[in-house]
Parts: sequence; structure tokens; C-alpha cells
Amino acid sequence: MKLVLFDCDGTLVDSADVIHKCMAAAFNDHGFSAPSLADTKSIIGLSLHDAISDLLAGQQISDLDRLVQDYKDHFFKIRMSENLLEPLYDGVAELLDQLHKIDEVILGIVTGKSRRGVNAILDGHGLRSHFVTSRTADDCPSKPHPAMVLECCNEVGIEPQNAIVIGDATFDMQMAQNANAKSIGVDWGYASVAELERTGANQIVSKPSEIFDIIR
Repeated sequence: MKLVLFDCDGTLVDSADVIHKCMAAAFNDHGFSAPSLADTKSIIGLSLHDAISDLLAGQQISDLDRLVQDYKDHFFKIRMSENLLEPLYDGVAELLDQLHKIDEVILGIVTGKSRRGVNAILDGHGLRSHFVTSRTADDCPSKPHPAMVLECCNEVGIEPQNAIVIGDATFDMQMAQNANAKSIGVDWGYASVAELERTGANQIVSKPSEIFDIIR
């Protein structure tokens, strides 16, 4: 049996623009200059407290919890007012359908998103039934801590060495290493191939169909 653990933002869905929009709004609310899109992309994958702390490194933050909540509030308003559903990358739906049909493969999600955000994406795209296990920012320490991987492995009875983390961020590759799991980096997300290689990706793919070939 294999446990295949997918990151969400930048791996399954393209969410950088809305994350940046909400980050900029929350920063402006608290009198901080909005981060650039490139800087926002660099922290996608971290839990919000860690992400915002990194973006504001060296600056005094009087109430980090309030800033995090304001970001969540902006995201929720956009999701409700604009009927937002982050788009799946081309080929991802087909990949998940194919993997879901393999008896020896168990699918899971490990993400810095909230549980509410992940559920909105899975329900919106009709994918909830594909995933047996998941861990979010509400459940575990932020990547690259190995807890998300280790807890998913424990839940389904799979040893970490039989787990594969698939993600677009350096944090995903580091988390896999810290958990003694394998990793596949995807080049359509927010980190460069060089960054993925430097942080330990065992393999790097350019399209979802390559993941199916590797897993199969």
C-alpha cells in the first residue's frame, strides 16, 4: 500500500492571486505595506501565523492573532461575495480520479490551509470522497514540521517510508524529509525547480499525468 499526500495551494489549485489579495487587505488594515505577489507566493504552504510572521520579519506586530483573523475574514468575504472556487490545475481532476481507482493507493491532503478552506475546495470540485485522510493548519504545526505526514500515516496504518508527499513548495519537500517520506515536486506551483531540488525533492514533474506514471 502507498499513501499519497497532496499539498493543496499551488499543487491542486491555483490560489496565489486570491491569497495575495487577502494578504494585502489584511496588511493595509494594520498599517503595513502590502507584500509583493512574489513575496506572497514564497510563503504559500505555511500556516498563516508563520506565513505572516515571515512576511513581516523585522517589523513590530502588536497583534498577530488579530491580523491572521482579519486575513481569514477577507478570504471568507471574497469566497461568499464572489462565489469563489479556486481552480484546479489542468489535469489534476483526471489524476485524482485515476489514483482513486487504484486499490493499493490511499489519498490524503497535507496543507497550510484551514479545514474550512480545504472542505470548500473539495466540496466545490466534488473531490471529498477521493481523500481518506487529511491534516490542515487547524490540526498540526506548520510545515516543514513532519506532524501532518506522520499523523496521516498513523491514521491509515502506513509507514512513512511508504508515503509520498506531492507539493510545489520547499516546505513540502522539507516536511517529507523530516518525516522520512518520499517527495515529488511539481513545477507548476510557486517555487522554482532549483528550489525544489535544493530542498530534497526526490523527483520533479511538469504535468499531473507524470505523477500517475510514477505512482503506478
